[in-house]
Amino acid sequence: MKILVVGGGGREHAVIKKLKENKEVEEIFALPGNGGIARDAKCVNIGATDIEGIVSFAVENGIDYAVVTPDDPLVLGCVNALEEKGIKCFGPRKEAAIIEGSKAFSKDLMKKYGIPTAEFETFSDMKKALSYLETAPIPTVIKADGLALGKGVIIAQTREEAKNAVISMMQDKAFGKSGETIVIEEFLEGPEVSVLAFTDGKTVKPMVSSMDHKRALDGDRGLNTGGMGTIAPNPYYSEAIAERCMKEIFLPTINAMNAEGRTFKGCLYFGLMITENGPKVIEYNCRFGDPETQVVLPLLESDLLTVMLATTNENLDETEVKFKDECACCVIMASEGYPVKYEKGFEIRIPSDIEDKVFVAGAKEENEKLLTNGGRVLGVTEIRNSLKEAIDASYEDVKKISFDNAFFRKDIGQRALLAAEV
Repeated sequence: MKILVVGGGGREHAVIKKLKENKEVEEIFALPGNGGIARDAKCVNIGATDIEGIVSFAVENGIDYAVVTPDDPLVLGCVNALEEKGIKCFGPRKEAAIIEGSKAFSKDLMKKYGIPTAEFETFSDMKKALSYLETAPIPTVIKADGLALGKGVIIAQTREEAKNAVISMMQDKAFGKSGETIVIEEFLEGPEVSVLAFTDGKTVKPMVSSMDHKRALDGDRGLNTGGMGTIAPNPYYSEAIAERCMKEIFLPTINAMNAEGRTFKGCLYFGLMITENGPKVIEYNCRFGDPETQVVLPLLESDLLTVMLATTNENLDETEVKFKDECACCVIMASEGYPVKYEKGFEIRIPSDIEDKVFVAGAKEENEKLLTNGGRVLGVTEIRNSLKEAIDASYEDVKKISFDNAFFRKDIGQRALLAAEV
């Protein structure tokens, strides 16, 4: 089989490495890929949002199956365009990808179908939003409606912060058109859990739970990032909580999308908050999370391509989705200054004995050398019998990797360790 993977980050590298385990896979093309991915797939310089270019390449090169992983091409209808040319895909069509593409849509969906989430109001008029904030409970959460690279959410601790967030999004266009409509919602408290799930529009098979670390600095301080590390499984996600989520959130979401004529097939990401009143949805993503994928897929015992094809062919109920009874930790190594301003072009040195544990996110290849080319440069994942062993092993690997201006959090997984001891 010839496979095409759309995207070029650490998540895509994790997907590609897992797909390579299937013996039927002859070639994998990554569009656009990156310098690290180039060691596991053929990278083609076609952007992830160049839908026309992606489709032309797929047709001309006889691609058998396409895996569309980033949010932008999914929301733009990449799967629709590929399927129109007879190419089977993993990922939702545009009509279903709106569940991430519009927070207003997803919140309205949850309200309509009784799926537990935070109380909210939606605004397209800045004056009305600011007026609402005069009496809204504080702290509150302000969200840009559209895609914003994971940065369109502001937790405002004061009324002034909340108003400034609204002005930044709606008047100053901090997130462009994504902030023309905003959602102001209740601030929920409790541990966060990420659950990715395979679905064919009928059956839902959740993957192992995980915990992301969004803040740039130790102790959950600093700016929000795309994610500085992850662990799996998440100790807060008990069997009892998992059963409630399936009954109250996962299946109702799939059924709601079907009822709206927007059948979702692919990977649906549930960002959850375990509140004192039970689990509630913070957000949906229409694809694999990053860097959650870098701990979840290494724990997958079943063949990834087989599972993906089952979501496409709508026979997921007949397909086993099994995970190892072990723990995983991924530590992200970033460029100093991320997520604001950082330098690029430094050589990355990765010992050959740990290359299979490294998922490259922001790097390019030049003169046979791997150079930094992004904020998040790479992720290092280790699997062990216990969470502490996985964390320790990941940090041992991090010590062996070097590039100028490298920085990483020193406390990935520590919160989970404390929770596991309780």
